[in-house]
Amino acid sequence: MNKEEIYFMPAYELRDMIKRQEMSSQEITEIMIERIGQINPKLNAFCTPTFELARDAAKEADEAIKKGGPLGLLHGIPISIKDEMPLKGVRTTFGSKLYENYIPEETDISVQRLQEAGSVILGKTNMPEFGCFGVTYNLIFGESRNPWNLERTPGGSTGGGAAAVVSGLCYLSLGADGGGSIRIPSSLCGAYGIKPSFGRVPVYPTSGLHYESLIHYGPIVRYVKDAALMLDAMKGPHEADMYALPEQNISYFENVDEKPNKLKIGYTLDLGFSKVIDPDVKENVEKSAEKFSKLGWEVEKTKFKIKNPERCFLAIYGVTVYYDLIKDLKKNPELIDPEVVKAAAMGEGSTGVDIARAMSLRKKYFDQFYHYFQEYDILITPTTNLPAFELGQLYPSMIDGKMVSPTAWMPFTAIFNLTGLPAASIPCGWSSEGLPIGMQIVGRRFDDLTVLQVSKAFEEIAPWQDKKPTFN
Repeated sequence: MNKEEIYFMPAYELRDMIKRQEMSSQEITEIMIERIGQINPKLNAFCTPTFELARDAAKEADEAIKKGGPLGLLHGIPISIKDEMPLKGVRTTFGSKLYENYIPEETDISVQRLQEAGSVILGKTNMPEFGCFGVTYNLIFGESRNPWNLERTPGGSTGGGAAAVVSGLCYLSLGADGGGSIRIPSSLCGAYGIKPSFGRVPVYPTSGLHYESLIHYGPIVRYVKDAALMLDAMKGPHEADMYALPEQNISYFENVDEKPNKLKIGYTLDLGFSKVIDPDVKENVEKSAEKFSKLGWEVEKTKFKIKNPERCFLAIYGVTVYYDLIKDLKKNPELIDPEVVKAAAMGEGSTGVDIARAMSLRKKYFDQFYHYFQEYDILITPTTNLPAFELGQLYPSMIDGKMVSPTAWMPFTAIFNLTGLPAASIPCGWSSEGLPIGMQIVGRRFDDLTVLQVSKAFEEIAPWQDKKPTFN
């Protein structure tokens, strides 16, 4: 087996190879460290490598196999984690100069579960300051790049993680999604990323209030089965997370290959409010949605409509970001990105009535989707309204030749943070410029398994993994 094959193997197959000791975790870890050294300077995906910790974990994984003891779900697999998840003793910056030298004294619950499952953490991946943007740059580490075109953004806020996975720098990446931050970079980089139902994966500790009611942790991977395996390792309640869901006693990995006998799938290209879409995205998503009919499932273009959720989302997000940063905005404004200051300013003048109005709207959106899922099993939308755009921009100013607002390129993601529904982005085609296009697959509350099963079925109909980025 050559190195190219090793870089891009499914994690679940690699795990079995390690368990059989056809290759050791230590050998694979050194191969990945070497590749990170070669490719990361071009991508800026990893911001804080943890190679010595990785070597120690890989050695422990191999020794456990030799001793014949119980082995974890992710035994010996090299992974990455986003730079907002605390890892005890390792610098964790949240992409902010306010935390440039912060060394946490405890490890995030989900990261701890990944470690207990036997994974090997290669390092922390780059993100925008506090995850505030849909692109990946910050004042400490600079800008991350897209593997398919180094002059394009990988998206954000888990842009470093998506770029690393797609480039064969790690097998799994832990992302966080507060408004699209797993799904957007998965779409722009050509990865599979799933934001499970809110509370399915516990989150603790958090860095602020703006993480509390919107944030979902989830996998970014190259293969759907790898996402199912990773979720199996992380899901389940924890007493430190007041929102954590009880265990369903379902193995996603063991059931992901099953195809439901009957499904009714609705797809929309606008959700009733989005006005502009790139023609390549429109064509690929529409054709991809129709492919599900090959499985005997009912597929139709739905007339389901909602009002633009932007104001509702920004009202909640703005006031919580402002609350989190209020002291530093007064004491250390020079350490905060001016764009983050603008984001916080949205919440500065908010009143109790403003927040109550936003919460009321949030409940109305949830009710609308509840009724939709009484008739349908799955909702399909584009993940983003265009492929990856140029570096150096927070957002594109034009789509399909038309001037657009700052959020017009990502209208379909934040609504599923407001409602807490499980949603995944899966590659569904390529633009005329050779950039990946993502399709969003959304399920009813708590039904993460069906989202994974539908994703796996699409992967079988339209696989994408044979195409890999190249680096000169």
